[in-house]
Amino acid sequence: MTDTDTPKTEPARARALLSTADMKLLRRALESHARNTEDREELAKINALHHRLGTYVPSGT
Repeated sequence: MTDTDTPKTEPARARALLSTADMKLLRRALESHARNTEDREELAKINALHHRLGTYVPSGT
């Protein structure tokens, strides 16, 4: 099979899985969970995820 046998097409544009409202809800849930956990390791992971969700900027909205 050669390169001319198959047409070259661009992949479909990726769509966002979560809305901005979803991100806000997830952040609030993480905040609530962080207040109720005493595991320092888990709290560090929660804080890192919370930060990443806060810097999320949806494209195309």
